[in-house]
Amino acid sequence: MAHLIMIQGTMSGAGKSLLTAGLCRVFRQDGYRVLPFKSQNMALNSFVTSDGLEMGRAQVMQAEAAGVPPSVDMNPILLKPTGDTGSQLIVNGEVRGNFSAREYFGMKKGLAADILAAFRRLESRADVIVIEGAGSPAEINLREDDIVNMGLAEMVDAPVLLVGDIDRGGVFAQLYGTAALLRPEERARIRGLVINKFRGDRTLLDPGIRQIEDLTKIPVLGVVPFCPLGLEDEDSLTERFQRREPGNIDLAVIRFPRISNFTDFDVFESFEGVSARYVAEVSALRDPDLIFLPGSKNTMCDLRWMRETGLCEEVLRRCRAGTPVFGICGGYQMMGSMIRDPHCVEAGGAVRGMGLIPAETVLTEKKVRTRVEGSFGQVPGILSPLSGKRIEGYEIHMGETHAVRPILTIRDRIGGSVRRDGFGERNVYGSYVHGLFDAADAAAVLVSSLAAEKGMPPVSGPEGGRRRWKERQYDALADLIRDSFDMRRVRQIMGL
Repeated sequence: MAHLIMIQGTMSGAGKSLLTAGLCRVFRQDGYRVLPFKSQNMALNSFVTSDGLEMGRAQVMQAEAAGVPPSVDMNPILLKPTGDTGSQLIVNGEVRGNFSAREYFGMKKGLAADILAAFRRLESRADVIVIEGAGSPAEINLREDDIVNMGLAEMVDAPVLLVGDIDRGGVFAQLYGTAALLRPEERARIRGLVINKFRGDRTLLDPGIRQIEDLTKIPVLGVVPFCPLGLEDEDSLTERFQRREPGNIDLAVIRFPRISNFTDFDVFESFEGVSARYVAEVSALRDPDLIFLPGSKNTMCDLRWMRETGLCEEVLRRCRAGTPVFGICGGYQMMGSMIRDPHCVEAGGAVRGMGLIPAETVLTEKKVRTRVEGSFGQVPGILSPLSGKRIEGYEIHMGETHAVRPILTIRDRIGGSVRRDGFGERNVYGSYVHGLFDAADAAAVLVSSLAAEKGMPPVSGPEGGRRRWKERQYDALADLIRDSFDMRRVRQIMGL
């Protein structure tokens, strides 16, 4: 049996995902076969595995830290919100359907078997499993049939580290209140407390640490300093959306209410002087060098939102003035002349598109889920240096768009078919492929093309490329964990 440790938080956004990734990297460096696990993830940033199944991006990031290929066993239940009270349910990488929150809660107990089966498959090939909870275990209204926090810890008999976020204030109340609301047998599972995102003099915390240990009878096993890293975090609470200042090369990403897979733009964070800003109102758009229309979980509703906020007209105005506009997946669909939904996949009916691309999109009942590789063809306009560049990525969408001037030739790595994708004309571009700029030097070429237009020298990416840059980030995260955790006691708790 694998040795287990579970990271739970006092709230969403406490830092569970990154601490889980950091522990995965620590145990990997120590020579263990380590795997991450999160039974249920609610996220719009998702990924397609090599066998064509869908899972949350946070567990993909953790798998990278562990040095293993991502598998849906690491995230057997994925919820993709379609609105305020409903989500698309994905079990073991396959869509089960759309359900209201109340319908889903009625189904949760029946999903425990899927979760436990996935966990046992991981356990058969791991020395260590680092488990991530969700939200808070003290959400007492949701305790019955819990499958992601203490309910899961009981199911697999995992010891727990409870993480509080000092950056939001009230960390001692968070830790004490969470422990106080738990059942005695649940509280006994918490073997250590962790204070995350601390800024300042560590010794100033000592009196509070002594008191919280006296009150809870649980030791504080870590005080983790605030350390911004360019790794993926949970999409609903990401700090990326708060960035406002434009860089020398300014990329504006329209922040739809149902924005998905904005990890497409993380690659640009590793370029010095380049900003990827998320914009939700006309006044914040400013004068970007390129506008991205990202993915969306509800393309028709987000297009209507674009019109209501005035962003649609402003993007069209800037496009007419020469600013390049690049749509990916849902953003690509919006750029056409019409979106039709005959099967009520989203809202039903039809909505007029932005008119930037002479193509209609028809939403289909079957979700496209695949990995692709290929290259840009002849790309027109300011991004012409992308011509011939290799790409690698994945597609997740429910719709078909047939544009007349495709800019990509791609091979389906699962089905083997070869086809054309996307659109390019003057300063208007689009594609269904997520991760389009992650491979080779595509991101550097795009940024340097924009720099050349402004009379600036080419912009180089991180030394060794994106993958090596991420590896350095994971190693830095592991160093942070080693410096701030009492790893000897953590190993003892795990039975290592």
